[in-house]
Amino acid sequence: MPYFIFVVSSKESGHKSARLVNPFEKFREAKNEVKRLRSEKPLDDNQIYKINFSATETAAEQALTETREEPIAKEWEK
Repeated sequence: MPYFIFVVSSKESGHKSARLVNPFEKFREAKNEVKRLRSEKPLDDNQIYKINFSATETAAEQALTETREEPIAKEWEK
């Protein structure tokens, strides 16, 4: 399965969008590319580079843009 690099944008409404940058076959290549992009092409405050390991580009985009519920803090965690 390939590794996908996305630019994930968060909006104030909580909605996220993802734009594919590049797919890679090996994690090391994807990791090095993300490090290079983060240093050479900084993004806006509401954007971030993300790597996702999925069977398809659609599955990767869906995983990065899904809204997750807030974790419930237990009494001893407060």
